[in-house]
Amino acid sequence: MADSAPARNPSTEQPVPVEGAEATKAPSKNELKKRAKEEEKARKAAEKAARQAELEAQKAAAEVDYAKDFYGKLPLNQSQSRPRRERVQIASLNPNMDGQTVLIRARVQTTRAQGSKMVFLNLRQRTDSVQALLTVAPGTVSKQMAKWATSLQIESIVLAEGVVKKSPEIIKSATVGDVELHLTQLHLISGLDTVLPFTVDDANRPEPPETEAEDVQFKRVLLDTRLNNRVVDLRTQTNQAVFKLQHAIGSLFREYLDSQGFTEIHSPKLQGAATESGASVFQVSYFKGKAFLAQSPQLAKQMAIAADFERVYEIGPVFRAEDSNTHRHMTEFIGLDLEMAIEEHYHEVMELLDGLFLHMFRSLKQKYAKEIETVRKQFPADEFKWREGPEGTLKLSFREAVDLLVEDGVPREELDDIDTANEKRLGRIVRAKYDTDYFIIDKFPLALRPFYTMPDPEDPTLSNSYDFFMRGEEILSGAQRIHDAKLLAEQMRGKGIDPASMSYYLEAFKLGCPPHGGGGIGLERVLMLFLKLNNIRRASLFPRDPKRLEP
Repeated sequence: MADSAPARNPSTEQPVPVEGAEATKAPSKNELKKRAKEEEKARKAAEKAARQAELEAQKAAAEVDYAKDFYGKLPLNQSQSRPRRERVQIASLNPNMDGQTVLIRARVQTTRAQGSKMVFLNLRQRTDSVQALLTVAPGTVSKQMAKWATSLQIESIVLAEGVVKKSPEIIKSATVGDVELHLTQLHLISGLDTVLPFTVDDANRPEPPETEAEDVQFKRVLLDTRLNNRVVDLRTQTNQAVFKLQHAIGSLFREYLDSQGFTEIHSPKLQGAATESGASVFQVSYFKGKAFLAQSPQLAKQMAIAADFERVYEIGPVFRAEDSNTHRHMTEFIGLDLEMAIEEHYHEVMELLDGLFLHMFRSLKQKYAKEIETVRKQFPADEFKWREGPEGTLKLSFREAVDLLVEDGVPREELDDIDTANEKRLGRIVRAKYDTDYFIIDKFPLALRPFYTMPDPEDPTLSNSYDFFMRGEEILSGAQRIHDAKLLAEQMRGKGIDPASMSYYLEAFKLGCPPHGGGGIGLERVLMLFLKLNNIRRASLFPRDPKRLEP
């Protein structure tokens, strides 16, 4: 019998490798160490993040914004409600209100943080400002509220509630300096969607002397820059005062003339013919024809007198197409015009006008001293002077005015008319000799006046006309008017005007018209010269001159 095959020992038998496969390698010691380090690093990071999250949670729990309802941006006001909460004006705040809670709508002029728990704000309303203080306090003002207050853009409009506190010393940075407002609530009504072209503080600074060096400490805002960004410029306390005074002049003009039996009229500004001459009139298309913008309400005033109105005045725009780029000329300005019937002599009109100006000057000084002082901070000037007492307003004839200039060295042959430079020179002479900035010149040469001016009865080269002056610049031109149709037509032809082109005007005098006279005043020029603003554009809300039609 054949021998059997020997038995195999499984423990000693070597495995047969599979073709194409590689044996799996165990990680090296270095790799194991590296993995252990990474695992330890991840564990520590996780522990650190957990601790940080716990700390943040604890910090947030400790700093709950308990003031969240006391500050922030208000919803857009669409007149959703009307709670009728009383608001106060900054100007009314005073030490007697110490401890009272008040609500104010104002602009943020400046903000200044002092540490993380105190914020100072200067709040402004027109010409008035007050210092407000926001201090972190448990339960009322949070750190978040203080931080938010410091982020407010200047010129933002806010609704501020706070307690009036008497200030231990005068706060010089505010116009209301004897109190400050301790804020308890502060909400944003309207913020800014653009960058300010300049700050109101910079625009409020005094005008620098012409000789001042260029490397000045503060920014200067040039007039063109101001006018190009007029909305911001008008917010300055100076401009708020200027235009309150402009309003006052118009109001005082009405007040005085109303007391003298005048009727206010409103004449059209589109006319079929030039009022004075074709050289300085704006022509506009008018359907299939042409029209002119009124150079003055002169024709309408005179026709109202012919219609038995007796005494009339008007406040309205006047247009002059003169390419005059000077400090005192504009192509559109506000005219204060009046006309009245006279009984015996044209000086009745001149004297009434004098009374009008004295009423305006006195009232401005008495009632608007605060506004005048506000303007002087930016435009320092000698106080405007006029004569009171029995001697009355200084009145010179044209010849006497010329004599004063000749005595001062001006050649007489240059004085057929008194130009701007000599007007100013005359103003300086009068101020030095008579101690007044306000005077009247009477009896101008007829050749210098409009066609409707009445000639002098004794010297046909002169006229019954007058100009009024402030600080050596003309602010009113007036005269007795021709009320006789034949003489008026003759004078028109003498000035190169065809009477037929103004037949409706002549017709008023053919129907019978009383002797009369009047004058026209430039509102902005009076304001400029009373305050000595040096440029008429500063006295106009949105000035128009040969180079400016916007804004």
